[in-house]
Amino acid sequence: MKFVKMHGTGNDFIVIDARGLRRDWVKLAQKLCDRHFGIGSDGLLLVLPSRRADFRMCMFNPDGSEAEICGNGIRCFAKYVIDHDLTREQNINVETLAGIKRIKTVSRNGSVQQVRVNMGAPHLQPGEIPVRGEFTTFPIVDYPLSVAGRTLFLTFVNMGNPHAVTFIDEPVEQFPLAEIGPQVERHPLFPKRTNFEIVNVKGKGQLQARVWERGAGLTLSCGSGACAVAVAARLKEYTKDKVDITLPGGTLGLEWSGEGDVFLTGPAVEVFEGEWK
Repeated sequence: MKFVKMHGTGNDFIVIDARGLRRDWVKLAQKLCDRHFGIGSDGLLLVLPSRRADFRMCMFNPDGSEAEICGNGIRCFAKYVIDHDLTREQNINVETLAGIKRIKTVSRNGSVQQVRVNMGAPHLQPGEIPVRGEFTTFPIVDYPLSVAGRTLFLTFVNMGNPHAVTFIDEPVEQFPLAEIGPQVERHPLFPKRTNFEIVNVKGKGQLQARVWERGAGLTLSCGSGACAVAVAARLKEYTKDKVDITLPGGTLGLEWSGEGDVFLTGPAVEVFEGEWK
């Protein structure tokens, strides 16, 4: 079975053209994503046919759970299908569990370099996130949650998958994310678990963030997480319509006017090809 290793700002993926293939993808994802005994990645992306769009993307996390959407992953997906001649189009629509995403690409020397994704509108109602509890107003901004002796003030955003965003004063590099992240992810407040983002405000157009990803843990970047951060920052009036978000793996460009769809722009890189036997 042939595969391609790719990454978007350090968030790395194994991409497989799964059209016509039948496998136990849950178990295979756990094996392939293992960084010691497998290929190693933050997720497995499958290229599948779609009756509603040009292609369908299916993503499995390293723990075998299926993700609704992945902002960095879908950029890699777009580069894969274009660079490997699965389509002649430079702008494509991709079906995901979070709906159909519209993608525009920029190529240089016959290879996709930058990808802009319409990630859709954020969902802010409690039942859409989802989050347990009785909430009479939304969006839910600065909800206090006590974890490991800390009080985190969380803003809840669903970008096709659930996110909890907190803005902190201490440098994000010093925050014990490996300790706090799994406790937030699996807190009873979140019936479907959650992604967790910590953020420093560097200026009106600049944020710095780290992410604990649901089902993956610490990652160098998270596209849907960056979208959630941009939405949360706009809701709290920390930023305007456009913002650059720097994560450990690189910088992503986000656009959100305060209503309507969120747009994510960033690179996609092919690392190597291989064969799994």
